[in-house]
Amino acid sequence: MRLSNYFLPVLKETPADATIASHQFMLRAGMVKQDSAGIYIWLPLGFKVLKKIEQIVREEQNRIGAVEMLMPTIQSANHWKETGRYDAYGPEMLRITDRGDRELLYGPTNEDMITDMFRSYVRSYKDLPQNLYHIQWKFRDERRPRFGVMRGREFLMKDAYTFDIDPEASRVAYNKQFIAYLNTFARLGLKAVPMRADTGPIGGDLSHEFLILAETGESEVFCHKDLVDMSAPGVVSAADLQDVVNTRTSLYARTDEMHEADEFAKVPEDKQLTARGIEVGHIFYFGDKYSKAMNASVQGPDGKPHNVMMGSYGIGVSRLVGGIIEAGHDENGIIWPKSVTPFGAGIINLKVGDEAVDAACEDIYNQLSAAGIDPLYDDKNDRGGQKFARMDLIGLPYQITIGPRGLKNGVVDVKTRATGEKQEMSPQAAIAFISEQFV
Repeated sequence: MRLSNYFLPVLKETPADATIASHQFMLRAGMVKQDSAGIYIWLPLGFKVLKKIEQIVREEQNRIGAVEMLMPTIQSANHWKETGRYDAYGPEMLRITDRGDRELLYGPTNEDMITDMFRSYVRSYKDLPQNLYHIQWKFRDERRPRFGVMRGREFLMKDAYTFDIDPEASRVAYNKQFIAYLNTFARLGLKAVPMRADTGPIGGDLSHEFLILAETGESEVFCHKDLVDMSAPGVVSAADLQDVVNTRTSLYARTDEMHEADEFAKVPEDKQLTARGIEVGHIFYFGDKYSKAMNASVQGPDGKPHNVMMGSYGIGVSRLVGGIIEAGHDENGIIWPKSVTPFGAGIINLKVGDEAVDAACEDIYNQLSAAGIDPLYDDKNDRGGQKFARMDLIGLPYQITIGPRGLKNGVVDVKTRATGEKQEMSPQAAIAFISEQFV
């Protein structure tokens, strides 16, 4: 993409109401524009990152056999009244009526709707297990929307729902999602720590939330240090599934709302970690809470009706954009992981109109494009300092700077954004170096 053809409305000054890094940099880098409290327009740069995160989430769901579908954003209140959640959910739910005075709501989650869908089609244990998910916009009327997309009212979420014949099978489904979450966050360049959590309005007696450690996190975190250093498990066999989950859950990890000081004191002092964290995912096992309320039973192998056992599993896709920035930035701007960067590299032309510089930039741009790097070519006739500041702000992993002085010596400058390291290379060596980073 040529910057002269792109819509990138960067800001020089930080908006006064942006108090955390992700909100500041998303506004300054032209990723989002606030339309109203907690509701944002996703501009091209932000939307590109959002779609990359969404695709990684999708791939890891597909890997464990989850099947994608799509449910509507507007739901009938009847489903929620049947489960008793319509009044219990609270003022965060946006309740509306249509022209026929039918009660509707803008869905904050989909347990009730998908249970109704399930009971319409599934009658026998032979059609289990089922693992269904969608990635869809939701709305929760936060009392104090703040921190940009980290605590917005409208947000993009992946929510999955599992249906099984008994608690044992449902726990296997829960464990598969647990590991899928660890792999998802690892691919996003994040170290997410699973922590026992309160089930809240979703219900049930088993729940884990996944938090990334960041100074601006809303939750206080108490955990065993080894959890932060563990690598993602990758593909896990059915036989090893429970062992891997047991290893993660055997070490102490709680947020302030579930913290038990006496239990934390049992962790060796040199292994105790107190920090702040940002929740980016939450999984629940709630048994037959919804299936019982909505009579979603199937015929079991004994010929008798059995309420299906269920779980739900959420990842805040749009929230992750902010979370990744909170985990990766410096005073100059964002530092994107290669997996979700909007562009693989930035090309900076220091003298637009110079025949040799223009030709070298075009050649590098074409070769990187052919290699699948998806570069952003800054071909605008701005000052060099402005170009450098803009490229640091938007946080692309690599920058290639081409100017007349370097070309006379047969070199270009290559900067690695994460470390700030700069190297002089021939144009072909620069192309090879950056291409190798994305293999």
